[in-house]
Amino acid sequence: MAKPFEVTDETFEEEVLQATEPTLVDFWAEWCGPCRMVAPVVQEIADDYDGRLRVAKMDVDSNRQTPGKYGISGIPTLILFKDGAEAARIVGFRPKDAMVEELDPHID
Repeated sequence: MAKPFEVTDETFEEEVLQATEPTLVDFWAEWCGPCRMVAPVVQEIADDYDGRLRVAKMDVDSNRQTPGKYGISGIPTLILFKDGAEAARIVGFRPKDAMVEELDPHID
């Protein structure tokens, strides 16, 4: 079972932008109901794509710099980074199949 890892403003550059594998970042907050709804789907995606996709989580309440840099105004927001750049963005809750449809073209 692949476990999403935590990233912070301080570790984002190294852990996400410099990663050799595509990295999906779940921008979330503890108080956010839709974030809690999307969490199990994100976990399933981490399991399904283990070895081909890294999955990270960033708490927007504790880390304000990175979400601001990427213009995140609503959560949950999931951004897929590939080769140091944004490749796909999913805002709000979506069923797993809709998320996978957005992500698949960018994952080898």
